[in-house]
Amino acid sequence: MAKHIFVTGGVVSSLGKGLTSASIGMLLEHRGLSVRMQKMDPYINVDPGTMSPYQHGEVYVLDDGSETDLDLGHYERFTNSPLTKDSNYTTGKIYLSVITKERRGEYLGQTVQVIPHITNEIKRAITALGGPGVDVVITEIGGTVGDIESLPFLEAIRQLSLDLGRENCLYIHLTLVPYLRAAGEIKTKPTQHSVGQLRQIGIQPDILICRTEKPLGRDARAKIALFCNVPVECVIEERDKDFSIYEVPISLVENNLDELIVRKLGLKAGPLNLEKWYDLLHRIRNPKAEVSIAVVGKYVEHRDAYKSIYEALDHAGIAHHAQVRVERVHSEKVEQEGPERLLAGVDGILVPGGFGERGIEGKVEAIRFARERGIPFFGICLGMQCAVIEFARHVAGLKHAHSTEFHKDTPDPVVCLLDEQRTKTDKGGTMRLGAYPAVLQPNSLAAKAYGTLEISERHRHRYEFNNEYRHILTEKGLAITGTSPDGKLVEIIELPQHPWFVAVQFHPEFKSQPTKAHPLFKAFIESALKTRAQRASSQFSQSAQSSALAD
Repeated sequence: MAKHIFVTGGVVSSLGKGLTSASIGMLLEHRGLSVRMQKMDPYINVDPGTMSPYQHGEVYVLDDGSETDLDLGHYERFTNSPLTKDSNYTTGKIYLSVITKERRGEYLGQTVQVIPHITNEIKRAITALGGPGVDVVITEIGGTVGDIESLPFLEAIRQLSLDLGRENCLYIHLTLVPYLRAAGEIKTKPTQHSVGQLRQIGIQPDILICRTEKPLGRDARAKIALFCNVPVECVIEERDKDFSIYEVPISLVENNLDELIVRKLGLKAGPLNLEKWYDLLHRIRNPKAEVSIAVVGKYVEHRDAYKSIYEALDHAGIAHHAQVRVERVHSEKVEQEGPERLLAGVDGILVPGGFGERGIEGKVEAIRFARERGIPFFGICLGMQCAVIEFARHVAGLKHAHSTEFHKDTPDPVVCLLDEQRTKTDKGGTMRLGAYPAVLQPNSLAAKAYGTLEISERHRHRYEFNNEYRHILTEKGLAITGTSPDGKLVEIIELPQHPWFVAVQFHPEFKSQPTKAHPLFKAFIESALKTRAQRASSQFSQSAQSSALAD
Protein backbone atom coordinates (compact mmCIF):
# COMPACT_ATOMS: atom_id res chain seq x y z
CA MET A 1 0.00 0.00 0.00
CA ALA A 2 1.24 3.46 -0.88
CA LYS A 3 1.83 5.83 2.01
CA HIS A 4 0.16 9.25 1.93
CA ILE A 5 1.56 12.63 2.95
CA PHE A 6 -0.89 15.54 3.23
CA VAL A 7 0.49 19.08 3.20
CA THR A 8 -1.76 21.84 4.55
CA GLY A 9 -1.16 25.53 5.18
CA GLY A 10 -2.17 27.97 7.87
CA VAL A 11 -2.19 31.63 8.96
CA VAL A 12 -1.72 33.19 5.49
CA SER A 13 -1.55 32.12 1.87
CA SER A 14 1.60 32.15 -0.30
CA LEU A 15 3.74 30.46 2.33
CA GLY A 16 5.21 28.10 -0.23
CA LYS A 17 3.27 24.86 0.21
CA GLY A 18 3.96 24.00 -3.43
CA LEU A 19 7.72 24.46 -3.08
CA THR A 20 7.76 22.59 0.21
CA SER A 21 5.73 19.70 -1.23
CA ALA A 22 8.00 19.56 -4.27
CA SER A 23 11.08 19.61 -2.04
CA ILE A 24 9.74 16.74 0.06
CA GLY A 25 9.07 14.76 -3.12
CA MET A 26 12.59 15.45 -4.37
CA LEU A 27 14.19 14.32 -1.09
CA LEU A 28 12.19 11.08 -1.02
CA GLU A 29 13.10 10.35 -4.66
CA HIS A 30 16.75 10.92 -3.81
CA ARG A 31 16.34 8.22 -1.19
CA GLY A 32 15.21 5.76 -3.84
CA LEU A 33 11.44 6.00 -3.36
CA SER A 34 8.76 6.24 -6.05
CA VAL A 35 6.67 9.39 -5.53
CA ARG A 36 3.43 10.74 -7.00
CA MET A 37 2.36 14.36 -6.49
CA GLN A 38 -1.02 16.05 -6.47
CA LYS A 39 -2.62 19.44 -5.79
CA MET A 40 -6.16 20.03 -4.51
CA ASP A 41 -7.42 23.54 -5.22
CA PRO A 42 -10.51 24.83 -3.38
CA TYR A 43 -11.80 27.22 -6.08
CA ILE A 44 -14.93 26.33 -8.05
CA ASN A 45 -13.43 26.76 -11.52
CA VAL A 46 -13.04 23.34 -13.14
CA ASP A 47 -9.45 24.33 -13.96
CA PRO A 48 -7.46 27.59 -14.04
CA GLY A 49 -7.63 27.84 -17.84
CA THR A 50 -10.22 30.64 -17.88
CA MET A 51 -8.69 32.62 -15.01
CA SER A 52 -6.73 35.85 -15.39
CA PRO A 53 -2.97 35.67 -14.74
CA TYR A 54 -3.53 38.49 -12.24
CA GLN A 55 -5.89 36.21 -10.30
CA HIS A 56 -4.01 32.96 -10.51
CA GLY A 57 -0.57 33.38 -12.04
CA GLU A 58 0.44 31.22 -14.96
CA VAL A 59 -1.54 28.23 -16.18
CA TYR A 60 0.78 25.23 -16.22
CA VAL A 61 0.09 22.76 -19.05
CA LEU A 62 0.86 19.04 -18.88
CA ASP A 63 1.63 16.61 -21.69
CA ASP A 64 -1.94 15.30 -21.67
CA GLY A 65 -3.33 18.79 -22.21
CA SER A 66 -4.47 19.45 -18.66
CA GLU A 67 -4.46 23.11 -17.63
CA THR A 68 -3.29 23.08 -14.03
CA ASP A 69 -2.10 25.07 -11.06
CA LEU A 70 1.37 26.60 -11.30
CA ASP A 71 2.52 24.52 -8.32
CA LEU A 72 2.60 21.53 -10.66
CA GLY A 73 5.46 23.35 -12.35
CA HIS A 74 7.37 23.10 -9.06
CA TYR A 75 6.55 19.40 -8.90
CA GLU A 76 8.00 18.78 -12.37
CA ARG A 77 11.05 20.95 -11.83
CA PHE A 78 11.96 19.26 -8.54
CA THR A 79 10.83 15.66 -9.07
CA ASN A 80 10.40 12.98 -11.72
CA SER A 81 6.82 12.29 -10.67
CA PRO A 82 4.66 11.72 -13.78
CA LEU A 83 1.86 14.29 -13.80
CA THR A 84 -1.52 13.91 -15.50
CA LYS A 85 -5.04 15.33 -15.24
CA ASP A 86 -5.36 13.31 -12.02
CA SER A 87 -2.59 15.40 -10.44
CA ASN A 88 -4.76 18.51 -10.03
CA TYR A 89 -8.32 18.62 -8.74
CA THR A 90 -10.47 21.65 -7.98
CA THR A 91 -13.76 21.98 -6.12
CA GLY A 92 -15.37 22.54 -9.53
CA LYS A 93 -13.86 19.35 -10.97
CA ILE A 94 -14.96 17.30 -7.94
CA TYR A 95 -18.51 18.67 -7.96
CA LEU A 96 -18.78 18.26 -11.73
CA SER A 97 -17.87 14.59 -11.39
CA VAL A 98 -20.42 14.04 -8.60
CA ILE A 99 -23.19 15.88 -10.45
CA THR A 100 -22.46 13.92 -13.63
CA LYS A 101 -22.77 10.67 -11.68
CA GLU A 102 -26.02 11.86 -10.12
CA ARG A 103 -27.45 12.66 -13.56
CA ARG A 104 -26.45 9.19 -14.77
CA GLY A 105 -28.40 7.68 -11.90
CA GLU A 106 -25.46 6.32 -9.90
CA TYR A 107 -26.94 7.68 -6.66
CA LEU A 108 -30.55 6.63 -7.25
CA GLY A 109 -32.57 6.86 -4.06
CA GLN A 110 -29.91 8.90 -2.26
CA THR A 111 -29.78 12.53 -1.24
CA VAL A 112 -26.44 13.71 -2.63
CA GLN A 113 -24.51 15.59 0.06
CA VAL A 114 -21.07 16.98 0.83
CA ILE A 115 -20.57 14.09 3.23
CA PRO A 116 -20.26 11.35 2.07
CA HIS A 117 -20.55 11.96 -1.69
CA ILE A 118 -18.20 14.92 -2.21
CA THR A 119 -15.68 13.67 0.34
CA ASN A 120 -15.80 10.18 -1.20
CA GLU A 121 -15.02 11.67 -4.61
CA ILE A 122 -12.05 13.53 -3.13
CA LYS A 123 -10.80 10.36 -1.46
CA ARG A 124 -11.17 8.46 -4.74
CA ALA A 125 -9.08 11.11 -6.50
CA ILE A 126 -6.34 10.87 -3.86
CA THR A 127 -6.13 7.09 -3.54
CA ALA A 128 -6.19 6.61 -7.34
CA LEU A 129 -2.57 7.81 -7.48
CA GLY A 130 -1.36 5.11 -5.10
CA GLY A 131 -1.12 2.37 -7.70
CA PRO A 132 1.38 -0.49 -8.03
CA GLY A 133 5.00 0.53 -7.59
CA VAL A 134 4.18 3.83 -5.88
CA ASP A 135 5.74 4.28 -2.45
CA VAL A 136 4.43 7.71 -1.47
CA VAL A 137 1.62 9.99 -2.64
CA ILE A 138 2.06 13.65 -1.65
CA THR A 139 -1.16 15.66 -1.72
CA GLU A 140 -1.04 19.41 -1.24
CA ILE A 141 -4.27 21.03 -0.06
CA GLY A 142 -4.58 24.54 -1.49
CA GLY A 143 -5.80 27.52 0.46
CA THR A 144 -5.52 28.11 4.19
CA VAL A 145 -6.97 26.22 7.15
CA GLY A 146 -10.06 28.14 8.19
CA ASP A 147 -11.20 28.88 4.62
CA ILE A 148 -14.75 27.61 4.18
CA GLU A 149 -14.02 26.30 0.68
CA SER A 150 -11.21 24.05 1.98
CA LEU A 151 -13.37 22.18 4.49
CA PRO A 152 -14.48 19.27 2.22
CA PHE A 153 -10.85 18.54 1.33
CA LEU A 154 -9.73 18.64 4.95
CA GLU A 155 -12.61 16.40 5.97
CA ALA A 156 -11.68 13.96 3.22
CA ILE A 157 -8.05 13.67 4.31
CA ARG A 158 -9.22 13.27 7.92
CA GLN A 159 -11.36 10.31 6.86
CA LEU A 160 -8.49 8.75 4.90
CA SER A 161 -6.52 8.13 8.10
CA LEU A 162 -9.43 5.91 9.20
CA ASP A 163 -9.80 4.25 5.81
CA LEU A 164 -6.11 3.56 5.21
CA GLY A 165 -4.83 3.35 8.78
CA ARG A 166 -3.17 6.13 10.73
CA GLU A 167 0.23 4.50 10.21
CA ASN A 168 -0.13 5.03 6.46
CA CYS A 169 -0.91 8.75 6.61
CA LEU A 170 1.29 11.67 7.59
CA TYR A 171 0.03 15.23 8.10
CA ILE A 172 2.46 18.10 7.54
CA HIS A 173 1.26 21.60 8.35
CA LEU A 174 3.08 24.64 6.96
CA THR A 175 2.53 27.75 9.04
CA LEU A 176 3.89 31.24 9.66
CA VAL A 177 5.84 32.37 12.70
CA PRO A 178 5.97 36.16 12.22
CA TYR A 179 8.67 38.45 13.55
CA LEU A 180 7.43 41.74 15.04
CA ARG A 181 10.16 44.31 14.60
CA ALA A 182 8.60 46.76 17.05
CA ALA A 183 8.69 44.13 19.81
CA GLY A 184 11.90 42.55 18.56
CA GLU A 185 10.54 39.03 18.91
CA ILE A 186 8.85 36.23 17.00
CA LYS A 187 5.24 35.28 17.76
CA THR A 188 4.02 31.69 17.96
CA LYS A 189 0.34 32.44 18.61
CA PRO A 190 -0.73 32.41 14.90
CA THR A 191 0.73 28.92 14.58
CA GLN A 192 -1.04 27.79 17.74
CA HIS A 193 -4.38 29.06 16.41
CA SER A 194 -3.84 27.48 13.00
CA VAL A 195 -3.05 24.07 14.49
CA GLY A 196 -5.99 24.52 16.85
CA GLN A 197 -8.32 24.90 13.87
CA LEU A 198 -6.90 21.74 12.30
CA ARG A 199 -7.41 19.80 15.53
CA GLN A 200 -11.02 20.99 15.76
CA ILE A 201 -11.55 19.45 12.32
CA GLY A 202 -10.05 16.22 13.63
CA ILE A 203 -6.55 16.41 12.15
CA GLN A 204 -3.53 16.31 14.43
CA PRO A 205 -0.48 17.36 12.41
CA ASP A 206 2.52 15.08 12.75
CA ILE A 207 5.08 17.65 11.60
CA LEU A 208 5.02 21.45 11.65
CA ILE A 209 7.09 23.39 9.14
CA CYS A 210 7.42 26.95 10.35
CA ARG A 211 8.14 29.68 7.83
CA THR A 212 10.09 32.36 9.63
CA GLU A 213 12.24 35.38 8.98
CA LYS A 214 14.35 34.88 12.11
CA PRO A 215 15.72 31.73 13.76
CA LEU A 216 13.13 30.10 15.99
CA GLY A 217 15.41 29.26 18.86
CA ARG A 218 15.03 26.40 21.33
CA ASP A 219 12.43 28.13 23.52
CA ALA A 220 10.13 29.05 20.63
CA ARG A 221 10.27 25.52 19.23
CA ALA A 222 9.53 24.05 22.65
CA LYS A 223 6.57 26.38 23.07
CA ILE A 224 5.16 25.52 19.64
CA ALA A 225 5.63 21.80 20.36
CA LEU A 226 3.86 22.02 23.72
CA PHE A 227 0.83 24.00 22.56
CA CYS A 228 0.48 22.16 19.23
CA ASN A 229 0.90 18.65 20.67
CA VAL A 230 3.91 17.56 18.59
CA PRO A 231 7.43 16.46 19.63
CA VAL A 232 10.05 19.22 19.55
CA GLU A 233 11.97 17.37 16.83
CA CYS A 234 8.88 17.66 14.61
CA VAL A 235 8.91 21.46 14.69
CA ILE A 236 10.89 22.27 11.55
CA GLU A 237 12.31 25.73 10.94
CA GLU A 238 12.12 26.92 7.33
CA ARG A 239 13.88 30.27 7.02
CA ASP A 240 13.13 32.62 4.13
CA LYS A 241 15.34 31.95 1.11
CA ASP A 242 16.39 35.19 -0.55
CA PHE A 243 19.09 33.56 -2.67
CA SER A 244 17.37 30.69 -4.49
CA ILE A 245 14.27 28.54 -4.13
CA TYR A 246 16.51 25.55 -4.86
CA GLU A 247 17.96 25.93 -1.36
CA VAL A 248 14.66 24.81 0.20
CA PRO A 249 15.37 21.04 0.06
CA ILE A 250 18.76 21.53 1.70
CA SER A 251 17.15 23.55 4.49
CA LEU A 252 14.69 20.72 5.12
CA VAL A 253 17.50 18.14 5.17
CA GLU A 254 19.39 20.21 7.72
CA ASN A 255 16.28 19.97 9.92
CA ASN A 256 16.18 16.18 9.44
CA LEU A 257 12.77 16.25 7.73
CA ASP A 258 13.43 13.42 5.29
CA GLU A 259 14.53 11.13 8.12
CA LEU A 260 11.45 12.04 10.17
CA ILE A 261 9.15 11.18 7.26
CA VAL A 262 10.90 7.88 6.53
CA ARG A 263 10.77 6.84 10.18
CA LYS A 264 7.16 7.90 10.84
CA LEU A 265 5.81 6.15 7.73
CA GLY A 266 8.07 3.11 8.06
CA LEU A 267 9.45 3.55 4.56
CA LYS A 268 12.20 1.33 3.22
CA ALA A 269 14.41 4.10 1.91
CA GLY A 270 18.03 4.24 0.91
CA PRO A 271 20.63 6.84 1.93
CA LEU A 272 20.18 10.39 0.73
CA ASN A 273 22.32 11.35 -2.27
CA LEU A 274 22.25 15.05 -3.17
CA GLU A 275 25.55 15.44 -5.04
CA LYS A 276 23.89 16.83 -8.19
CA TRP A 277 21.80 19.23 -6.13
CA TYR A 278 24.82 20.56 -4.25
CA ASP A 279 26.57 21.04 -7.59
CA LEU A 280 23.51 22.96 -8.79
CA LEU A 281 23.65 25.26 -5.77
CA HIS A 282 27.39 25.76 -6.23
CA ARG A 283 26.76 26.96 -9.78
CA ILE A 284 24.04 29.32 -8.57
CA ARG A 285 26.19 30.78 -5.80
CA ASN A 286 29.35 31.09 -7.90
CA PRO A 287 28.45 32.41 -11.35
CA LYS A 288 31.32 33.09 -13.73
CA ALA A 289 29.38 35.52 -15.92
CA GLU A 290 26.31 37.72 -15.98
CA VAL A 291 23.71 38.38 -18.65
CA SER A 292 20.67 40.68 -18.83
CA ILE A 293 17.42 39.52 -20.45
CA ALA A 294 14.41 41.77 -21.03
CA VAL A 295 11.11 39.91 -20.74
CA VAL A 296 8.61 42.08 -22.59
CA GLY A 297 5.15 40.99 -21.53
CA LYS A 298 1.64 42.03 -20.60
CA TYR A 299 1.65 40.69 -17.05
CA VAL A 300 5.20 41.39 -15.88
CA GLU A 301 4.01 43.21 -12.75
CA HIS A 302 2.66 39.85 -11.51
CA ARG A 303 5.74 37.66 -11.12
CA ASP A 304 3.82 34.37 -11.07
CA ALA A 305 2.23 35.11 -14.46
CA TYR A 306 5.47 34.06 -16.18
CA LYS A 307 6.78 31.79 -13.42
CA SER A 308 8.05 29.00 -15.69
CA ILE A 309 9.68 31.53 -18.06
CA TYR A 310 11.76 33.01 -15.27
CA GLU A 311 12.69 29.58 -13.94
CA ALA A 312 13.72 28.35 -17.41
CA LEU A 313 15.94 31.40 -17.84
CA ASP A 314 17.58 30.66 -14.50
CA HIS A 315 18.11 27.03 -15.52
CA ALA A 316 19.84 28.12 -18.72
CA GLY A 317 22.01 30.49 -16.74
CA ILE A 318 22.97 27.70 -14.36
CA ALA A 319 23.95 25.52 -17.33
CA HIS A 320 26.36 28.27 -18.47
CA HIS A 321 27.64 29.14 -14.96
CA ALA A 322 25.99 32.54 -15.43
CA GLN A 323 23.62 34.72 -13.48
CA VAL A 324 20.61 35.82 -15.51
CA ARG A 325 19.33 39.25 -14.56
CA VAL A 326 15.75 39.56 -15.76
CA GLU A 327 14.42 43.01 -16.58
CA ARG A 328 10.63 42.87 -16.60
CA VAL A 329 9.41 45.34 -19.21
CA HIS A 330 5.71 46.03 -19.63
CA SER A 331 4.77 45.95 -23.32
CA GLU A 332 2.38 48.89 -22.87
CA LYS A 333 5.29 51.01 -21.65
CA VAL A 334 7.19 50.10 -24.80
CA GLU A 335 4.26 51.54 -26.76
CA GLN A 336 4.33 54.73 -24.69
CA GLU A 337 8.07 55.33 -24.25
CA GLY A 338 9.67 53.45 -27.13
CA PRO A 339 12.02 50.44 -27.12
CA GLU A 340 15.21 52.54 -27.27
CA ARG A 341 14.65 53.89 -23.78
CA LEU A 342 13.51 50.64 -22.18
CA LEU A 343 15.59 48.01 -23.99
CA ALA A 344 18.91 49.66 -24.70
CA GLY A 345 21.83 47.71 -23.30
CA VAL A 346 20.09 44.38 -22.72
CA ASP A 347 21.80 41.21 -23.96
CA GLY A 348 18.66 39.42 -25.08
CA ILE A 349 14.92 39.99 -25.50
CA LEU A 350 12.21 37.44 -24.77
CA VAL A 351 8.54 37.99 -25.65
CA PRO A 352 6.26 35.46 -23.91
CA GLY A 353 2.66 34.41 -24.45
CA GLY A 354 -0.59 36.08 -23.52
CA PHE A 355 -4.11 36.84 -24.66
CA GLY A 356 -5.94 39.98 -25.78
CA GLU A 357 -4.99 43.10 -27.72
CA ARG A 358 -3.57 45.14 -24.84
CA GLY A 359 0.16 45.72 -25.24
CA ILE A 360 0.47 43.95 -28.58
CA GLU A 361 2.03 46.90 -30.41
CA GLY A 362 4.64 47.17 -27.67
CA LYS A 363 5.60 43.55 -28.23
CA VAL A 364 5.84 44.15 -31.97
CA GLU A 365 8.10 47.17 -31.43
CA ALA A 366 10.32 45.25 -29.03
CA ILE A 367 10.73 42.50 -31.62
CA ARG A 368 11.55 45.05 -34.32
CA PHE A 369 14.17 46.55 -32.02
CA ALA A 370 15.74 43.09 -31.49
CA ARG A 371 15.67 42.28 -35.21
CA GLU A 372 17.17 45.56 -36.40
CA ARG A 373 19.82 45.78 -33.65
CA GLY A 374 20.92 42.14 -33.92
CA ILE A 375 19.96 41.41 -30.30
CA PRO A 376 19.25 37.73 -29.52
CA PHE A 377 15.50 37.23 -29.56
CA PHE A 378 13.27 34.43 -28.27
CA GLY A 379 9.52 34.50 -28.96
CA ILE A 380 7.10 32.11 -27.28
CA CYS A 381 3.49 31.44 -28.39
CA LEU A 382 2.03 34.95 -28.80
CA GLY A 383 5.65 36.08 -29.00
CA MET A 384 6.04 34.06 -32.19
CA GLN A 385 2.79 35.43 -33.62
CA CYS A 386 3.96 38.99 -32.90
CA ALA A 387 7.28 38.18 -34.61
CA VAL A 388 5.37 37.09 -37.72
CA ILE A 389 3.32 40.31 -37.63
CA GLU A 390 6.46 42.45 -37.22
CA PHE A 391 8.27 40.74 -40.10
CA ALA A 392 5.24 40.95 -42.36
CA ARG A 393 4.83 44.68 -41.71
CA HIS A 394 8.41 45.92 -41.77
CA VAL A 395 10.21 43.45 -44.05
CA ALA A 396 7.55 42.01 -46.36
CA GLY A 397 5.79 45.36 -46.77
CA LEU A 398 2.36 44.23 -45.53
CA LYS A 399 1.78 47.39 -43.52
CA HIS A 400 -1.57 46.32 -42.08
CA ALA A 401 -0.60 42.75 -41.22
CA HIS A 402 -2.17 41.52 -38.01
CA SER A 403 -3.77 38.61 -36.20
CA THR A 404 -7.51 38.02 -36.50
CA GLU A 405 -7.50 37.61 -32.72
CA PHE A 406 -7.07 41.37 -32.48
CA HIS A 407 -8.38 42.66 -35.83
CA LYS A 408 -10.89 40.37 -37.51
CA ASP A 409 -11.05 42.50 -40.66
CA THR A 410 -7.31 43.02 -41.20
CA PRO A 411 -6.47 42.88 -44.93
CA ASP A 412 -3.43 40.71 -44.19
CA PRO A 413 -4.27 38.13 -41.50
CA VAL A 414 -0.82 36.58 -41.17
CA VAL A 415 -2.01 34.93 -37.95
CA CYS A 416 -5.48 33.38 -37.87
CA LEU A 417 -7.69 30.97 -35.96
CA LEU A 418 -6.82 27.30 -36.16
CA ASP A 419 -9.28 25.39 -38.37
CA GLU A 420 -10.15 23.07 -35.49
CA GLN A 421 -11.10 26.10 -33.36
CA ARG A 422 -13.73 27.55 -35.72
CA THR A 423 -16.55 25.45 -34.29
CA LYS A 424 -15.55 25.90 -30.64
CA THR A 425 -17.86 27.99 -28.46
CA ASP A 426 -16.83 27.02 -24.92
CA LYS A 427 -13.69 28.67 -23.54
CA GLY A 428 -12.57 26.14 -20.95
CA GLY A 429 -10.21 23.39 -22.09
CA THR A 430 -10.87 23.92 -25.80
CA MET A 431 -7.56 25.33 -27.04
CA ARG A 432 -4.85 23.28 -28.74
CA LEU A 433 -3.48 21.86 -25.52
CA GLY A 434 -0.75 19.47 -24.48
CA ALA A 435 2.19 17.77 -26.15
CA TYR A 436 2.40 17.58 -29.94
CA PRO A 437 5.28 16.36 -32.11
CA ALA A 438 7.21 18.58 -34.51
CA VAL A 439 9.93 18.05 -37.09
CA LEU A 440 12.88 20.43 -37.52
CA GLN A 441 14.89 21.57 -40.50
CA PRO A 442 18.50 20.33 -40.54
CA ASN A 443 21.15 22.92 -39.63
CA SER A 444 18.57 25.31 -38.19
CA LEU A 445 19.24 27.02 -34.87
CA ALA A 446 16.50 24.92 -33.31
CA ALA A 447 17.91 21.65 -34.64
CA LYS A 448 21.39 22.56 -33.39
CA ALA A 449 19.97 23.37 -29.96
CA TYR A 450 17.93 20.18 -29.64
CA GLY A 451 20.48 17.90 -31.28
CA THR A 452 17.64 16.06 -33.05
CA LEU A 453 15.11 16.63 -35.84
CA GLU A 454 12.10 15.25 -33.97
CA ILE A 455 10.76 16.89 -30.83
CA SER A 456 7.63 17.02 -28.67
CA GLU A 457 6.52 20.20 -26.92
CA ARG A 458 3.48 21.46 -25.02
CA HIS A 459 0.99 23.89 -26.57
CA ARG A 460 -1.70 26.29 -25.40
CA HIS A 461 -3.15 28.44 -28.16
CA ARG A 462 -6.06 29.02 -30.56
CA TYR A 463 -4.32 31.04 -33.27
CA GLU A 464 -1.65 29.96 -35.73
CA PHE A 465 0.59 31.13 -38.58
CA ASN A 466 -1.62 31.60 -41.67
CA ASN A 467 -0.34 29.23 -44.36
CA GLU A 468 -1.60 31.54 -47.11
CA TYR A 469 1.34 33.83 -46.28
CA ARG A 470 4.07 31.17 -46.19
CA HIS A 471 5.42 31.89 -49.66
CA ILE A 472 5.29 35.68 -49.29
CA LEU A 473 7.17 35.73 -45.97
CA THR A 474 9.72 33.00 -46.72
CA GLU A 475 10.54 34.73 -49.99
CA LYS A 476 11.51 37.79 -47.95
CA GLY A 477 13.83 35.81 -45.68
CA LEU A 478 11.68 34.28 -42.94
CA ALA A 479 12.73 30.68 -42.33
CA ILE A 480 10.18 28.13 -41.20
CA THR A 481 12.38 25.63 -39.38
CA GLY A 482 9.83 23.58 -37.46
CA THR A 483 6.41 22.25 -38.44
CA SER A 484 3.89 19.62 -37.40
CA PRO A 485 4.78 16.21 -38.91
CA ASP A 486 2.26 16.73 -41.73
CA GLY A 487 3.80 20.13 -42.49
CA LYS A 488 0.52 21.99 -42.04
CA LEU A 489 1.22 23.89 -38.80
CA VAL A 490 4.19 26.23 -38.35
CA GLU A 491 5.90 25.55 -35.03
CA ILE A 492 9.21 27.47 -35.30
CA ILE A 493 10.42 30.45 -37.30
CA GLU A 494 13.95 31.86 -37.55
CA LEU A 495 15.85 34.65 -39.27
CA PRO A 496 19.03 33.14 -40.73
CA GLN A 497 20.63 36.57 -41.25
CA HIS A 498 20.27 37.37 -37.53
CA PRO A 499 22.73 36.28 -34.77
CA TRP A 500 19.97 34.38 -32.92
CA PHE A 501 16.31 34.97 -33.72
CA VAL A 502 14.01 32.06 -32.84
CA ALA A 503 10.27 32.08 -32.16
CA VAL A 504 8.13 29.06 -31.31
CA GLN A 505 4.40 28.43 -31.15
CA PHE A 506 4.72 26.07 -28.18
CA HIS A 507 5.77 26.58 -24.55
CA PRO A 508 9.28 25.17 -24.01
CA GLU A 509 9.45 26.66 -20.52
CA PHE A 510 7.19 23.88 -19.23
CA LYS A 511 9.85 21.22 -19.85
CA SER A 512 12.86 22.93 -18.29
CA GLN A 513 14.45 21.69 -15.07
CA PRO A 514 17.19 23.16 -12.87
CA THR A 515 19.49 20.20 -13.55
CA LYS A 516 18.48 19.97 -17.22
CA ALA A 517 17.94 23.34 -18.90
CA HIS A 518 15.67 23.38 -21.94
CA PRO A 519 17.76 23.32 -25.15
CA LEU A 520 16.23 26.48 -26.64
CA PHE A 521 16.62 28.51 -23.44
CA LYS A 522 20.17 27.22 -23.13
CA ALA A 523 21.00 28.28 -26.71
CA PHE A 524 19.31 31.66 -26.19
CA ILE A 525 21.38 32.45 -23.10
CA GLU A 526 24.53 31.26 -24.87
CA SER A 527 23.88 33.75 -27.66
CA ALA A 528 23.11 36.52 -25.16
CA LEU A 529 26.41 35.84 -23.39
CA LYS A 530 28.25 36.15 -26.70
CA THR A 531 26.47 39.43 -27.41
CA ARG A 532 27.50 40.77 -24.01
CA ALA A 533 31.12 39.70 -24.52
CA GLN A 534 31.24 41.30 -27.99
CA ARG A 535 29.78 44.53 -26.63
CA ALA A 536 32.34 44.60 -23.81
CA SER A 537 35.16 43.92 -26.27
CA SER A 538 33.94 46.69 -28.56
CA GLN A 539 33.68 49.15 -25.68
CA PHE A 540 37.20 48.22 -24.51
CA SER A 541 38.56 48.72 -28.03
CA GLN A 542 36.89 52.12 -28.34
CA SER A 543 38.22 53.13 -24.94
CA ALA A 544 41.75 52.06 -25.91
CA GLN A 545 41.56 54.03 -29.17
CA SER A 546 40.35 57.12 -27.31
CA SER A 547 43.23 56.83 -24.86
CA ALA A 548 45.73 56.45 -27.71
CA LEU A 549 44.39 59.55 -29.45
CA ALA A 550 44.54 61.49 -26.22
CA ASP A 551 48.20 60.50 -25.75
